[in-house]
Amino acid sequence: MSIESASLKRVKPSPTIAVTQKARELARQGRNIISLGAGEPDFDTPDNIKDAAIRAIREGKTKYTDVDGIPALKEAICAKFQRENGLTYKPSQVHVAPGGKPVIYNALVATLNPGDEVIVPTPYWVSYPDMVLLAGGEPVFVATTAATHFKLQAADLEKAITPRTRWIILNSPSNPSGAAYTRAELKAVADVLMRHPQVWVLTDDMYEHLIYDDFQFSTIAEVEPGLYDRTLTMNGVSKAYAMTGWRIGYAAGPEPLIKAMAKVESQSTSNPTSISQWAAVEALNGPQDFIKERAKVFQARRDLVVSMLNQAKGLKCPTPEGAFYVYPSCEGLIGKTTPGGKMIATDEDFAAELLEAEGVAVVHGEAFGLSPFFRISYATATEVLEDACGRIQRFCASLT
Repeated sequence: MSIESASLKRVKPSPTIAVTQKARELARQGRNIISLGAGEPDFDTPDNIKDAAIRAIREGKTKYTDVDGIPALKEAICAKFQRENGLTYKPSQVHVAPGGKPVIYNALVATLNPGDEVIVPTPYWVSYPDMVLLAGGEPVFVATTAATHFKLQAADLEKAITPRTRWIILNSPSNPSGAAYTRAELKAVADVLMRHPQVWVLTDDMYEHLIYDDFQFSTIAEVEPGLYDRTLTMNGVSKAYAMTGWRIGYAAGPEPLIKAMAKVESQSTSNPTSISQWAAVEALNGPQDFIKERAKVFQARRDLVVSMLNQAKGLKCPTPEGAFYVYPSCEGLIGKTTPGGKMIATDEDFAAELLEAEGVAVVHGEAFGLSPFFRISYATATEVLEDACGRIQRFCASLT
């Protein structure tokens, strides 16, 4: 008899975490491994944020807090949404959790009944569909294409909506593609949603500040105020502030939803770490100038990776608008054979053979629901990226 519950059997472990763990294991065995699997900035957390955490410890701010966030952090989040997104929220409309993933999970658990559908455009962040399944819902996948820059088209969204549709999850800039929706593109999506009042919007804006080439970020409740009362706008401090390990995510939305999410959190994780919350207050209220400086570094890395991958035999790599990922197609290599005689039948084969032959760890596209592609995270040093892309070029050239 299996120890796993029926609901847990519906989901799979995170493929991105699995790739990163395998790369670490190979490195411990002495292999020269370059891991491009993890979505984590290589920059350090700024000193003023660290100092705020140390100060909180010394001041004894180490006790339980309000379940879904201290008042000071909720005020800072309200100020951020007003300042950067033109969205007005009260602290009672704000939810804080130990990371962005728990924010999404809390929202889904709080609202989904068995059989409720959640529209998930592909390619998607690997956790979206499995969190929907764990919450008792059914993910409904709507494919995008490289030709549409991996962005959901209004007509495709319209076809996917049914009377059972409860949510749509949007992610801009996207993990894994780096695609970001323009204001006009969001308006086209919003126009469809305005015709279907039963559908709520969960927008994951975690990569909001990692945008390039003068791209102007917009979020859907800002673009279409008519969706304000059924939109959960999610964000966090992990990417822009290099605070992945601090585990602070947040969201704002309608008060009844926020209360329901707090109920879930009260019986699961309880409050986020008190120290991390005070660090997040400083992150949101403190100096912001370093964010654009770091974004310039990421843009230069993006340009390097896109250029080198497009010089590799059989690969096509679009130029993304944001985040720190590229999502190249390896369609030109499907059916090719390695020097050892193994055929590349899928993008998973491509990733496995690349790791074996050249020691470069990437995540195959099937993990994100759209093949034949693979994801590279370029959140690492430039010289490492040059080495990795050179190895990828060599591997691709070796296939016949």
